[in-house]
Amino acid sequence: MTRLRGVELRVHQQRALSALGAAWEAGRSRAWVVLPPGAGKTLVGLETARDAIADGAKVVVLSPNTAIQGQWLRQAAALGLSASPSRELDAPLTSLTYQSVAVFGDPDDEAETGESHLARLHDNGRALVAALRSAGPLLLVLDECHHLLEVWGELLGEILELLPDARVLGLTATPPEALTKEESALVGTLFGEIVFSTSIPAVVREGDLAPFADLVWLTAPTPSEREWLRGSAERFEELLTALTSADLGTVPFLAWLDRRFVARSAGAPSWGEIAKASPELATAALRAHHRGLIALPEGATPTEAHRRDPSAEDWVALIGDWVRGHLVSSDAEADQEALAAIKQALPAVGYALTRRGIRAGRSPVDRVLARSEAKTAATAAIVDHERLAHGDALRLLVVTDHERASATLPVDLRGVIAEQSGSAKAVLATLCAANDDVLLVTGATVAGPPTTLAALVAHIAETDPGLADGLVIEKEEAYATLVGRWSSRQWVGYVTRFFEAGGCRVLVGTRGLLGEGWDARSVTGIVDLTAATTTTAVVQLRGRSLRTDPARPDKVAVNWTVVCVEEEHPRGDNDWKRLVRKHTGFFGADEDGSVVDGVGHIDESFSPYAAPPESDFDAINARMVARAEDRTAIRERWRIGEPYADVAGRTVRIRLRRAGALRAPTGAVLAPRPPGFRLLEGRVPEWRLPAKGVLAPALLLSMGLIVAVAGGGGAIGPALGGAAGALWALWAAYVYRDGTRIASQLRRRPSVGAVGAAVADALHATGQTSVGAGGLEIAVDTDGSYRLHLAGVPEEESALFATSLEEALARIAAPRYLVSRSVVGDLDPLERLRLGVSGRHTAESEAWHAVPTALGRRAADAKAFRAAWEHWVGGSGLLYTGSPEGAGLLAAQRGADPFDVTAVIRRHWS
Repeated sequence: MTRLRGVELRVHQQRALSALGAAWEAGRSRAWVVLPPGAGKTLVGLETARDAIADGAKVVVLSPNTAIQGQWLRQAAALGLSASPSRELDAPLTSLTYQSVAVFGDPDDEAETGESHLARLHDNGRALVAALRSAGPLLLVLDECHHLLEVWGELLGEILELLPDARVLGLTATPPEALTKEESALVGTLFGEIVFSTSIPAVVREGDLAPFADLVWLTAPTPSEREWLRGSAERFEELLTALTSADLGTVPFLAWLDRRFVARSAGAPSWGEIAKASPELATAALRAHHRGLIALPEGATPTEAHRRDPSAEDWVALIGDWVRGHLVSSDAEADQEALAAIKQALPAVGYALTRRGIRAGRSPVDRVLARSEAKTAATAAIVDHERLAHGDALRLLVVTDHERASATLPVDLRGVIAEQSGSAKAVLATLCAANDDVLLVTGATVAGPPTTLAALVAHIAETDPGLADGLVIEKEEAYATLVGRWSSRQWVGYVTRFFEAGGCRVLVGTRGLLGEGWDARSVTGIVDLTAATTTTAVVQLRGRSLRTDPARPDKVAVNWTVVCVEEEHPRGDNDWKRLVRKHTGFFGADEDGSVVDGVGHIDESFSPYAAPPESDFDAINARMVARAEDRTAIRERWRIGEPYADVAGRTVRIRLRRAGALRAPTGAVLAPRPPGFRLLEGRVPEWRLPAKGVLAPALLLSMGLIVAVAGGGGAIGPALGGAAGALWALWAAYVYRDGTRIASQLRRRPSVGAVGAAVADALHATGQTSVGAGGLEIAVDTDGSYRLHLAGVPEEESALFATSLEEALARIAAPRYLVSRSVVGDLDPLERLRLGVSGRHTAESEAWHAVPTALGRRAADAKAFRAAWEHWVGGSGLLYTGSPEGAGLLAAQRGADPFDVTAVIRRHWS
């Protein structure tokens, strides 16, 4: 493969091109490459184009917008390739937009079922398709091809059927795991399997993207917003109070939940079947159990996701199940009255009852949170902190959804939030009050302080004095605008260069303009005020700050998201849920240097299932500011240049609720029991010391002493005198100390490593994972919590281990099997001496633990877990909870928390 002149390829560009070369040589005609924003997809495409042109083919590049179209033309020209934007395809390389093809005769005329998209094309679109068909050998490069899945995929599929000999290269930054089932199917049709894919952490580790930290600023609503929200919360509570009434309907709501999930009739779906068919409904039911509304369903095991009260969505899921399962099919007057009451009450809390069930409507609650004026104030605070951290080097983007709000506020929100609250212009007005180096740029407006606009005009005059002469600064109340005979195609470039040169240090704009296709390598960070949570939007917005800056090789990016939470409203965590969606599937380095997925990399305490309490907001924001200021630490956490596997797995994070709970092993060796002990056969185990209690007495006997040890540590009758007496005393003290240590070990809970090793070995023994305890890795965090994961296995095996370990450590719920470990109480001095001599002691009681679901489906698997448990932890009792004895024991043990820890599962990268 020929290389473009004077171009030094990055590691992942080289790997992508090698993979593409192998794919073409193997006879593939379609390929799909995934590279993060800033990793150099365009250069990979141009390298591939150069080889195609050298082989006599024409290259046509399709992009989602004119900004990216222009990038291809400029980079091609810079690399010596002849390129054109002409639809005539008269150059070796043609750069067009997807809209160039998707030109329909009547844009408002949607395709009917089975109708060809090609048949609906405008004459211009048909002419371009004809040109593609007659172009001869053809390489079709589809940049940011995830857009095809949203809009033009079916049309492209029809076009490709007309181009059977064309090679097709899809380039995207959207990770494949983020695609829906339907999108994945379309990708398979258009491009086949992925030829090459890499992750953001891998490119950061190589040094080709800037190390970064994702941070959050948490804020509560303003007083007027909070007052309105709490009035809405009262209406929701009134609805719940009415629903939980014992006289609403012939089968009241709580009675329905009990019948549906707890007291299931014969032949009804099992809990496992319910959870598989309706996971959101199952989660809602377990949260109802957490609140104390229903008993724990048989077969259910609550985890981190369930240890919280039901959310608004959970209540709606449960109410909807009651409506569908009982009310709508009942002719009873009481049930029809209940149905009418629900239909009337739901709109007040942002939902509507339809023929297909309960649907979420446009909630004014969400509008208040998303556009809260408190978020604008928080943005001003972030700008101040970033300015202190960066000084003149600051290049901060503040990104909103819209330049200005176009929709009129609902009547009930007037006086609650300002009409333009949350818009780019509202943010600009606030920032201009204390900053003179801020600009706003959108597709319609350039605005800012008059002095900054005057400096921008002078900057434009350096290269285009004619354009600068026609620009006028028009002052408004809080800022000024720059008007004249120009368009966004001109001003975006000028404002970007002005920003990179330091003419302004804070740039406010919209996601549509400052997202995909816009580049400024000097960006030091982003303040995200958008409500968009699609994978494309998140990937592209984050990518604006991750590009390396040749002028600042030590660049570190800090990306802020501002989140407003009202904890006293059942839907007051909507903004938090947006944050969770924005970070799900995206890795970042946490404070301990682990690269983890989701909100956990923002702060170790964050859960995807619930926002932190408002009482913690100030402390959390202070931690965020401290992290943002320490750019050196952010860089060090990414360990740039160190080796990596570029694979994902699952980690169990274990935090002790109190001292003396589950321990980590000392050193790198798993030490679940006193060294030198082995577990003997039997229902209640004994411990045996193989050397110290036997060898030492033998030595004493060889010296002429008489030592009687009856019954494995019974009466000790030494005949002592002189030096022998001294030796005997030393030996007795030695053995007594060992007995004390052994007794202490037997009283304590098993170690983290022991439980993890037992789970890992059992999964391996039953064929569910490819490695056992040998693959277990344990780390201790700075806060004293532990992380365990199974290394060297596919992600699905890692996830199975994590889930199983979490279940083994959780409170006993409703497992199919229970396994025991032995517990001893306090020993008197003579018993300790006996234990030290013989190494044997009979346990006084047993502690029972749940067998994980994956190891409790079959008796053989449960026995494999018992064997691994016996080896690593001790104890040999195994009971099936479906037996009379097991059912009685489960009833006594249900809810017990034998380990007294909190375990959560997080996805990690290594």
